[in-house]
Amino acid sequence: MLPIRRLTVRSALLLAAAIIGSPLEARAQNCPDSGDIAVLPSPIAPWKGAPLRVLLVAEKPVQGQLSLIAPDGRVAAASRTRNGGPPYFWSAEVAAPAVGKWQARLEANGCPAISRDIGVRGERPVPPHAVAGSIWPLHNSWNRATENLYSAWIEKLFDAPLDVELSWPALHVGLRDKSRNFLYDYLGLNEDDAKIVYRPDCADLPYFLRAYFAFKLGLPFGYSQCSRGGHGKPPQCFRWLNVLNGATARASSPDQANAAAEPAAAHGGLVPAFAKYLQVVADGVHSGTARAPLADNNTDLYPVPLTQDALRPGTVYADPYGHTLVLVRRVPQSADRAGIFLAVDAQPDGTVARKRFWRGNFLFATDPTLGGPGFKHFRPIVLEKTGNLRRLSDSEIAKNPQYGDFSLQQAKLSVEDFYDRMDDVMSPEPLDPVQALEDAVDSLDEQVKVRVTSVENGRKYQSKSHGEIPMPDGAVIFETTGAWEDFSTPARDLRLLIAMDVVSRFPDRVARRPNRYAMPKDKSVADVKVELQNVLASELAKRKFSYSRSDGSQWTLTLKDVFDREAALEMAYNPNDCVELRWGAAAESQEAATCKRYAPVAQRTKMAQYRAWFHERTRPPRP
Repeated sequence: MLPIRRLTVRSALLLAAAIIGSPLEARAQNCPDSGDIAVLPSPIAPWKGAPLRVLLVAEKPVQGQLSLIAPDGRVAAASRTRNGGPPYFWSAEVAAPAVGKWQARLEANGCPAISRDIGVRGERPVPPHAVAGSIWPLHNSWNRATENLYSAWIEKLFDAPLDVELSWPALHVGLRDKSRNFLYDYLGLNEDDAKIVYRPDCADLPYFLRAYFAFKLGLPFGYSQCSRGGHGKPPQCFRWLNVLNGATARASSPDQANAAAEPAAAHGGLVPAFAKYLQVVADGVHSGTARAPLADNNTDLYPVPLTQDALRPGTVYADPYGHTLVLVRRVPQSADRAGIFLAVDAQPDGTVARKRFWRGNFLFATDPTLGGPGFKHFRPIVLEKTGNLRRLSDSEIAKNPQYGDFSLQQAKLSVEDFYDRMDDVMSPEPLDPVQALEDAVDSLDEQVKVRVTSVENGRKYQSKSHGEIPMPDGAVIFETTGAWEDFSTPARDLRLLIAMDVVSRFPDRVARRPNRYAMPKDKSVADVKVELQNVLASELAKRKFSYSRSDGSQWTLTLKDVFDREAALEMAYNPNDCVELRWGAAAESQEAATCKRYAPVAQRTKMAQYRAWFHERTRPPRP
């Protein structure tokens, strides 16, 4: 188990407060309790030959300092920078720790210090090794402490200033960054070297992150095999597999299935076994896995309430049409900025990128045939006395003091209610309407620039003369495999069109819900609406971006150009078309002069038939 010293300081303070009065009681209530603190040193067995890194996580938003106290009593490293919220965390590092007993100490303002001893060895420790009957050894359990550490690890991994477009060509790029990945080489097995490639798609990404963390900390992990839904039925999960019974029915052969269930020793050690198992997981989960009905116990994920406390880093968002994202940070509302939730997703081409929560990125629907969309947490997995793993049920989660966050709130919300509720969670105080509009344009600008990368990947692929990419029939264009999945953009373009609607209708939204905004006292709702329309026109005209044309030359557009090309963007997702057409360039224009590639007539005919889906902003049901 993770060693967390449980002190009785708070209890003693409260007992004293009952004698000497309420000020001490108030102070005690604002102080962190040792039970609210989790401390994780890295590596798993600290020694003098490796940097000592410490992550300390708290439930309460206390102000304070994390100090690493050396064996000689001096402060070797300290950090007053508190991240997150909730949970809240600090991290500190010593490049060359001395041998002996170290101490990680949290000193919160006006509160007794909470500390934890950490031993640093003189010799390199023997790293973890394989055990029979499990993909990796289990020695920790899921609880509030490990969940908080998971959230802190996620936030630190994807941390970047708000004005930075965080994007990696693949997940392993971030995992190999020692400054980001607190668990880099945590096991001392060189497990994060360049030989292991992590390239999840959007459905895989939550599972890859959860499995990676579980593997490092020796936690239980499993995944469900589910249907994708269709024919008027939501996805249903029918089999649960875990690290103790890791074979998968989706393996391509009995030998592959049996190999997936073998202990790590059979694969030459823990690291190769984990890499092999992760591919098995990727083959086993898909876009329907996260969309299982909200009230279904036989799932990997369970729904949570729409609150700041519940929507922590690591929370999964399943949209009704198959896209999946993972929350990585909450930015609180400030005097001059609305609150923000940041998330990451993965694309079929392997790209992992960060984006803001807003209606253009996070689609929501109430059609039960699509399954259960919304925000969800991974269901806790427990090791029973029998030696078997099992997932907690919804009722067990609701009653568990370590969790208690199961909720069907999202199932009771209309589409508008859902987005209104999220606005309230992100920004509890009324928003300046002009600033809120500019934030929405920021989100659209970000979404357009992410599309630039996707279209550019298709251009580079076609520049290598790969030939025509086959186009699927019907609704499968949104969800398939192969080069079409990697380089076409129907789902992304549908979301972009929806995002454009959100921005263009923002003045109407403010007029519909004026109490949500800090409306100027000297202006009517109608006056504010006109002002917002003028601001919107100005913002769209001045926001610019560039893309690479077929010959590699750059062409610059504005967001206004994107809106003017709305109709063309309803048929701009085919990677067999030149990039100029994919950005809606008019035929015979100077912009389109470099276009040398066109989709086959048969594909254009199908696209014309499917155009109504994009025009009406309605993704067709899966057949």
